[in-house]
Amino acid sequence: MEKIDVFAHVLLPQFKDAILKIAPSIPEKMPFVQHPLLANMEARRQAAQDHVKQVLSYVNTNPEDYLEAEQAAMMVQSANQELLDLVAANQDIFYGAVLMLPMNNIPACLKIIESFANQKYALGFQIFTRQLGKSIADPTFAPVIESCAQKAIPLWLHPVFDERKPDNNIIFSWEYEQTQAMLQLVQAGYFQKYPDLKIIVHHAGAMAPYFAGRINHILAPELAQDFRKFYVDTALLGNSKALELAIDYFGHDHVLFGTDAPLGIAPAGATKEIIQAITQMKLPESATADIFQKNFLRLIGRKE
Repeated sequence: MEKIDVFAHVLLPQFKDAILKIAPSIPEKMPFVQHPLLANMEARRQAAQDHVKQVLSYVNTNPEDYLEAEQAAMMVQSANQELLDLVAANQDIFYGAVLMLPMNNIPACLKIIESFANQKYALGFQIFTRQLGKSIADPTFAPVIESCAQKAIPLWLHPVFDERKPDNNIIFSWEYEQTQAMLQLVQAGYFQKYPDLKIIVHHAGAMAPYFAGRINHILAPELAQDFRKFYVDTALLGNSKALELAIDYFGHDHVLFGTDAPLGIAPAGATKEIIQAITQMKLPESATADIFQKNFLRLIGRKE
């Protein structure tokens, strides 16, 4: 059975060169951007797993963090086209593209979203837990979320560091940031306003499955229920027991196969380990098929 990896990353050569000229300190802050398989597609192809197609999104190199509004929009458009061209030329290993948005230029974001239907291999847009120093739930970004919700376009939610904190680390900080952003989106009422809003959360919903009791008893009942409306991936570097909690909390119909490839486990990511963790859970065959492929196809409105 073909598996669709909904959260795999790249940093393609043209965009990488452009962003590092503007912000050469990025590799110092985030050493993982130097992973060779983010940019080297020949090596990426050699590392590809049989019967797995990846949905590609850029790693955390957001132009709006380094450029003014119009320049950011231009760079985003160029990066998106580079990504779409790559997917089009490699359909045997890549399923589709998650596009960038210049979040310091909301009018440009809305234009990009309007043109989404004309992009053959585009599947949705990536947003981050914090943008421009603000929570993604800040009203500044509401037009983007509203437009995607109204058009049934999924959003991929990826964590970033909160620069106000002096002790950020790659092990725990992002999981906290992810969970906090989920809470902020829920408390801002986005799922109440847009019941069909589709947000895919990286790393199996981060802390939420482990703190389900606190969510259920502290939040108002309707908000606690909204927490379960997120979709989550399986990018936990294996760990069947943790995946069981995620499935128990979100429901198997809201869990999507995702690996964070090529990051996580050298040299090419944790694809094998995550596939093994899913199969070790001994779920019903139909539930396993849903996680590996069918849930995502339903989410993006495509036939199996």
